[in-house]
Amino acid sequence: MLRFARRVVEQQTARQLALIDWWIADEERRERERQQGEERRPPQPEWLIQYGLNRSNIDAVHVGGCWAATKSGRCRPATRQQALDALRGQVPACPHCRPDTALGILD
Repeated sequence: MLRFARRVVEQQTARQLALIDWWIADEERRERERQQGEERRPPQPEWLIQYGLNRSNIDAVHVGGCWAATKSGRCRPATRQQALDALRGQVPACPHCRPDTALGILD
């Protein structure tokens, strides 16, 4: 009986170790994929222009990392010159990230 019990425990242990090894391999694969995704992610734009609901009106100008811009979901990347032109064209600057200050335009 004791030899039978030992074989059962040995088999269960082997199965559990195989399961843990599979979990480790799965987590390592996920971590590699996450790192590859971060490496392949395009750089964050320096400036964003937020468009209105009809996508033709410009609502605001943002700095690239502004939380309000990412929350709105209606922003497109812009060059420095496009951001300057929009601000000079009386498009309001975001009150949170203050792109007018970052661009050197003082009110």
